[in-house]
Amino acid sequence: MGEIYLMLLKEIQCKSIVTKSGLPEADFVINPYIGCSHGCNYCYARFVKKFTNHNSEEWGEFVDVKINAPELAQKEIKKITSGVIVIGSVTDPYQIVEKEFEVTRKILENISSTSARVNILTKSDLILRDIDLLKQFKNLEIAISMCSPDESIKELFEKDSPAIKSRINTLCELHKNNIKTVLFVSPILPEITDWKEIVNITKDFVDEYWFENLNLYLSIEKNVFGVLESKFPHLVSKYREIYFSKSSYFNDLENDIKLFCKESDIKYEIYFHHGK
Repeated sequence: MGEIYLMLLKEIQCKSIVTKSGLPEADFVINPYIGCSHGCNYCYARFVKKFTNHNSEEWGEFVDVKINAPELAQKEIKKITSGVIVIGSVTDPYQIVEKEFEVTRKILENISSTSARVNILTKSDLILRDIDLLKQFKNLEIAISMCSPDESIKELFEKDSPAIKSRINTLCELHKNNIKTVLFVSPILPEITDWKEIVNITKDFVDEYWFENLNLYLSIEKNVFGVLESKFPHLVSKYREIYFSKSSYFNDLENDIKLFCKESDIKYEIYFHHGK
C-alpha cells in the first residue's frame, strides 16, 4: 500500500535532470522533485512556483515526481567528467515521497560511477537507506541542514520537516560509515539560532560546517515576521533594524563564526547574504 500524502502529488516527465547551476559552489544541480513537503516557511525555493504551474498551491502543498529522472541522469551524467553536482538545491531529495517512488535512489544508482564531486542536501534520515549506494561514490559529501538545535524552534519554522534528533542521528550514522558529513547551519535566524550549540553537540561526527544566514526574500518576509510577532515580539524591531537599515549585524556574526571555528580547529565555509 502506498503512503498517504497530505499534498497534491503528480507524476511528470521532465526533459532534462542534470542542469547547469548558477550557485557559486555548484556546477550542476539535480532535483528529483518539484516542490517539497517540508514546507519550511523561510524556504527560498518557493520561487519555482513561477515556472511550474503551481500558482494556486501554497509551498509545501504540492510535489511533482520526475518519474523519468533516473533514465535521464544515466544519459546526461556521461557528459560530465568534473565539477560539483548538487542534489537537492530546490527540493529535499529524501522528502517523504522518496520512500515510495525512490527517484533519488535510482538516480544515485545510475550516476555512482561519476568522477565529479557529488553533494547531497537533505534534512531527512531516509538517506540512511542508501548507505550502500553512497559508499560507491568516489567523491561524495552529505550535508544535513539545521536552523536550530531546539525542536520547538524547528516546529515554528519547519513544522513538517524531520526532527532535529533524527538529523543528528543521521550525521552519526553516516560518519560511522566513513561518509563525509557536513552540517549546514542554515538559515541562521538572528538572535534565535544557537549556532555554537549546534557545533558543540555535533563536532565529534561532523567533518565540515557550512553557515548561511537567513536571506529575507520578499516571498518569505510575511511568514518570518508572522512567527516573530507571535512568538518573539521582542525581536521584531531587531529584525527590521538588521534587514532594513545599514546594520553590521551579519558582518559581526561572520567574524564571530570565523574566530570560533579557527580557535576550535573546525573546517568551515560561510555563505552569507549581506543586507536585503
